[in-house]
This record gives sequence, structure tokens and C-alpha cells, in this order.
Amino acid sequence: MDDGNLYLIVKSLHIISVIAWSAALLYLPRLFVYHSDLQAGSEASELLKIMEYRLGRYIMSPAMIASWVFGLLLIFYFDVIDFSQDFWFHSKFLLVVILSAYHGLLIGYMKKFQQDKNVKTHRFFRVINEIPTVLIILIVFLVILRP
Repeated sequence: MDDGNLYLIVKSLHIISVIAWSAALLYLPRLFVYHSDLQAGSEASELLKIMEYRLGRYIMSPAMIASWVFGLLLIFYFDVIDFSQDFWFHSKFLLVVILSAYHGLLIGYMKKFQQDKNVKTHRFFRVINEIPTVLIILIVFLVILRP
């Protein structure tokens, strides 16, 4: 396989993993919205614990890792970034780091729910559910426009 095809495969895998990661980042806080109104130990609460755990463990975290791995391959193996001139990349990279920190924050909230120790309200989770939307919009514009 030539480098051109390998590049397109890695780029495709990066896009696919970013889509999966984004979907999970948008869905997990929505589950928290519903979970925060439930009585700890209730059947619905226990079901949401399972859903949240599986989403975080089997979709969200692997998709984030894959996004980083394929993104770093694009940067360092395929040399797609000119670090001396690509201001857009530095901005995008910072936003992806913030998105990764948000990911960690969600994992922390998930652990609180798993232990029946959540103290946040559904309103709180509705508000933080907008964070990945804003970050993803900014990242996409930076990637497409490369200002």
C-alpha cells in the first residue's frame, strides 16, 4: 500500500473516531440529566449506571484514544502540519486538549453516579452539555477554514 492510500485510511479513521467521540461527549451528559433526577438505587438509576459505564468505557474513551492516535499519526508520520506557520493548528490543538479535559470531567461525574454520590442537578448537566457543541463547532471551523 502506498503512502497516499495509507494517509487517506488514517485520515478516515481519524474522522470516524472523532465522530464517535463527539457523539459520546454529547450523549453522556444527557444521560446525567435524567440520572440526576432519580432516586439512588432505583431500577432506573441502576440501568443508567450501566448505560453510562458502557458508553464511557467502550465507546467514549476508546474513541478519544483513537482520535488522538490517528491525529498524531497525521501530524508526525504524514507531516501535515507546518508548526512555524499554522496558527490554526495551535488553536485547534488547544481546543482538543480542552475537549479531552472535558472528557475527563465527564468520567469523574460518571464515577460519582456509580457510587451514588452525585450532587449536581439536571440543570447543571444541561448547561455543561453545551460545552462539547461549542468546542466541536470551533474545531471544525478551524480545520476547514485554516485561518
